[in-house]
Amino acid sequence: MTSLVGTGVLLRFNLRRDRLMIPVWVAVNTLMVLSMPNTLKGLYGTGAERADLLHQVATNSSLRALIGPVFDDSLGALTAWRVGVYAGALAAVTGLLVVVRHTRDEEETGRQELLSSGVVGRRASLTAALLAAAVASGVLALLVTAGLAGQGVVGALAFGLGLAAVGMLFATMAAIVAQLTESARLARGLTAGVLGVAFVLRASGDSASTDGSSVLTWLSPLGWLSQLRPFARERWWVLALFAAAVAVQGALAYMLAGRRDVGMSFVPTRPGPPVGRLGTAGALAWRLQRGAVLGWSLGFFLAGVVYGGLTDGVADLVGDNEKAREIFERMGGHSGITDAFLASMTGMLGLVAALYVVASVLRLHGEETSMRAEPVLANAVGRLRWASGHLVIAFGGSALIMLLAGLGFAVGYGKEVGPVLGACLVQVAAVWVVGGLAVLLYGLAPRVAPLAWGVAGVVLLIGWVGPALDVPRAVLDLSPFGHLPKLPGGEMEWGPVLVLLVLAAVLVTGGLAGLRRRDLTS
Repeated sequence: MTSLVGTGVLLRFNLRRDRLMIPVWVAVNTLMVLSMPNTLKGLYGTGAERADLLHQVATNSSLRALIGPVFDDSLGALTAWRVGVYAGALAAVTGLLVVVRHTRDEEETGRQELLSSGVVGRRASLTAALLAAAVASGVLALLVTAGLAGQGVVGALAFGLGLAAVGMLFATMAAIVAQLTESARLARGLTAGVLGVAFVLRASGDSASTDGSSVLTWLSPLGWLSQLRPFARERWWVLALFAAAVAVQGALAYMLAGRRDVGMSFVPTRPGPPVGRLGTAGALAWRLQRGAVLGWSLGFFLAGVVYGGLTDGVADLVGDNEKAREIFERMGGHSGITDAFLASMTGMLGLVAALYVVASVLRLHGEETSMRAEPVLANAVGRLRWASGHLVIAFGGSALIMLLAGLGFAVGYGKEVGPVLGACLVQVAAVWVVGGLAVLLYGLAPRVAPLAWGVAGVVLLIGWVGPALDVPRAVLDLSPFGHLPKLPGGEMEWGPVLVLLVLAAVLVTGGLAGLRRRDLTS
């Protein structure tokens, strides 16, 4: 057991470092889940309305691909159906971010070597990282179980454990990938790519069958979560699949940890070309971030295709349900259910794009804290020029992925190409405000720069849950997305958009001014 010496100390250290990140991610996920029962009760308050919903899901393969099959008409079962896939994905993201942050990130910055020089066992850091992820998953399970207990204790427990199981499955997967690669960025990207594949497999399987019996569904951990069937005659044996996968992946991660030197990887980075092509700071920034840009671009285009394909069936799904129509109108405007749906979906993609711009901006923070920025700045490269290379990719990339989302909508929907494209591009102004705030935090106070993730999480929560709960307008206005015109269908208002663009420029300018004057992190 000497290989685990120091695990407790490292766990406390990890939890202290994540005292903001973990609560924010867990809170966003929990509030998203717990907001659903009352919303669904207002939307489908009668047995006839719920029966009609089950019929619509059974006959609409696109809806099943997006959300999954539904197995019962109780409020608990409908809650698990409506948010299960997305809550599971958020739990997976939380797990993989925590593990990579405390394993490969620590090795990449050189802090792990310093820790290992003390009385710390060989596998203590990996164990502490997995335990931190387990704490996040456990708290999520506890809060979801307690919050949904009114819908049925057994079903609430099954749903909470299922979300925690998804989180731990991707946490142990990240523990393996982090040892196979030399880069934390690549480890996060590869694990997130597996999560994307899992979503596609589940979507393909659920669209092909009404009960989730497709082989493709069972190849996806997100499919396992729906097949656990909370609040609908629970299949407890599905948790054994999660436990087996977590145990196998955890054992493999521990085996790799015992055969690897600190800082090394089993898959070395491919050497670059003999003749250098990175002649500018911008070229280096593109080389570092091109994988993320391409991955997000593909994901947004495919999301646009899927949402566009759902548009024609929205009117049939909503039918005469005034509550559902009101929610879509609060999210997307009063110009008709089709336009309201398109506006709400483009708005949702804009909220997700805010996560991209934060991640891209904070790449500057990662380069600085890992001391890779110093060799670049030691040459004839100024700080503003170095930062500008990354910021062009961050802000230009966010515009690109929203443009591709609009093209995806055009492909999936096949109508109103111009208005839908404009609806996607107008989201860029709000996305840039979130990115500008990330630049400001990084430039003025790099120690608190990760708080930008918390800002993005709050904005996502307001935009996702706020309209469903009919929160006051003052709360919605806290998000820059609350000031955008509702397109397509509504009137284009240039005033708020220009104000948001000016605010983004001011925030970026302030951040760059702070970066120019302060010392680099040592």
